[in-house]
Amino acid sequence: MPFGVDDLAGFLAGRWRLEREIVDAAGAPVGSFSGVGVFSPCEGGLEYREDGVLELGSHRGPAFRCLRYLVSGACAQVWFSDGSWFHDLDLRSGRWRVVHPCRADEYRGEFVVLDADRWRQEWRVSGPVKDYAMVTVLRRG
Repeated sequence: MPFGVDDLAGFLAGRWRLEREIVDAAGAPVGSFSGVGVFSPCEGGLEYREDGVLELGSHRGPAFRCLRYLVSGACAQVWFSDGSWFHDLDLRSGRWRVVHPCRADEYRGEFVVLDADRWRQEWRVSGPVKDYAMVTVLRRG
């Protein structure tokens, strides 16, 4: 049962340990990411940065990404670090689904809040260039 969030900035703020699994279209593991994500206050909301180790095929090395969450109550607009639009986020019910077109491919995301200290993101990517899924579990701490 999802855990509803009324104060999105309050819920997200701080440090999260994260584990991400990457699987191909058939469900076979192809990679993983393990690291830390931090939501820090900024003007209008939160900046998010994750740092860790990416294993993808024979590659193993450091990786990071940054996003900006413009927060209003229980909702946010999520933007890439280059200023381009990513998706909306509304966790009042504890679950949110989004679709993000990326050139000819499509990203379908689902966010589920498991409890006050854990949440999960799943992205299914399909199209002529990409065909995989990523599941990330974030734990406070």
